[in-house]
Amino acid sequence: MMGITRGFTTLIGAAIAGFLIWLSTQTGSGSSGEYWGSYGLIAASGLTMALSQILGGWTKWGWPRLSAGVFLLGFLPVLIVGGWVLLARQPADFFNTMNWSRDLGIDGFVGDLGEVLAAIAFGIGLTFGLCFDTAGPHRELVPGEHGEPVTRRARPVAGEPLTDEPDENLEETARRRPLTTRDGEHDTT
Repeated sequence: MMGITRGFTTLIGAAIAGFLIWLSTQTGSGSSGEYWGSYGLIAASGLTMALSQILGGWTKWGWPRLSAGVFLLGFLPVLIVGGWVLLARQPADFFNTMNWSRDLGIDGFVGDLGEVLAAIAFGIGLTFGLCFDTAGPHRELVPGEHGEPVTRRARPVAGEPLTDEPDENLEETARRRPLTTRDGEHDTT
């Protein structure tokens, strides 16, 4: 079932991303506003693809949250490098980024990457979307019986019946299993 849901949300995400990319071709890139609007739409298409995976349950069906580690170590460097290239190639180089690139000796690198601006914008949006994850179901600690280790148990899922009745299969298994004392000997009582 999860594969079907994820496949469906991936299809919807790809359709929305495709529409945003098409829309970016309609905005032009002659002025700075058109340039940033066009590449902003392409970045939004990358974000859409990443979010479609979260909405499809790809990452544990929990509440979405921002991962600080991925944001700081993954997204910010991508934003700085990709943003630098996008700034350097904008129609009116307002920040003189191309001159700064020349001063730093990276103008060849920036020039080469300037040939794939759409991929850079898409990658920035996708990387930002990958900063989000889901926490998964909340688990509570359940103390073990007879010296067994503490285990984790998921809370009941919405719609699942809540009963106080014990599961007969679990009780039968517990009755058949010998109890072990702290010194490793089996308790026969």
